Amino acid sequence: MKALLFWGVTGLCLLFGPLGFIGFTLDALQAPPARLPDHCPGMVALTGGEERVSAALRLLRAHPDHVLLISGVAPETTLDQIALQNGSSLPPGLERQITLGRRAVSTVGNGHETEQWAQENELDCIVVITAGYHMRRALLEIHQAARDLHLCPWRVLPPAMQAPWQPHALRILLQEYAKFLGAYARDTFSPPNHRRGLRRS
Repeated sequence: MKALLFWGVTGLCLLFGPLGFIGFTLDALQAPPARLPDHCPGMVALTGGEERVSAALRLLRAHPDHVLLISGVAPETTLDQIALQNGSSLPPGLERQITLGRRAVSTVGNGHETEQWAQENELDCIVVITAGYHMRRALLEIHQAARDLHLCPWRVLPPAMQAPWQPHALRILLQEYAKFLGAYARDTFSPPNHRRGLRRS
């Protein structure tokens, strides 16, 4: 299976080549929409990078009737700690709108955690908040876990992407492009595994 995955990624790289990477980069650098989409009351922020949770909390403060999942939270981390690390304490009552997902340890796990949370909250549409360079892979993994869930991307531009032509930024983009192709190949050639990417209970 690993050999099949390797040749799948290699084939995708040869097929898409530089044009695929350029398209990936332009997509990663897109600005978020001017406003949240209508009739989409759920949001999920994927931990693992700068500005993601901060952006999610700002959106929730502006739309306190929405619900938010923060996926991939460490077991010992509290909501108060997250709020203080990302600007300020939460307004009274807003904590009731937030769920901390503690089982996901990867983007695959984010997908499974998001699918379960969306079902529990009877959501058919969610806003996905993550870095622009992570968005394609995040949408792919969530879609694999929740085929009927409508996903609206909200791209965050981390500080490293303020100058995307710099070597450090280009290295991140290349790594994320390779991860996206690997995820695409795995989901194409491997059977689904609903425990992959989740912390053991």
